[in-house]
Amino acid sequence: MTSLRRTRSSAPLAIALVLGGVLALPVGAMAQVDEASLARGAVPDSTPQQRYQSAIREAGGGLKVGLEECRVMAAVERRGCETQARTRYQADMAAAKALLKDPSAGPVNVTGGPIRSTETVYEIKR
Repeated sequence: MTSLRRTRSSAPLAIALVLGGVLALPVGAMAQVDEASLARGAVPDSTPQQRYQSAIREAGGGLKVGLEECRVMAAVERRGCETQARTRYQADMAAAKALLKDPSAGPVNVTGGPIRSTETVYEIKR
């Protein structure tokens, strides 16, 4: 009696290894980008243009966080919350523009509480 031996192709394994290697590359690259970003963030802004860019990034981040906090509120409260968040953003942007006009101006006044989270969490409703 002769037995038939089935041989498995190693192609799926090879493909998986190649894809795993390719997908791992961006993660390493992202780690380098994060480290570079942290290194830049550790250096204080020295020019009015740098202070302005930091201030508009902070204003945009504040608006994003504020609007995310408003989304969890009831519809009646949400409108007022979003209005306050946008008003605060406009005030922050005006202060950022003042940094360009007055080089001796200090950083924008920081208001608000401590950072509650550095992650954005999305709740998926079914």
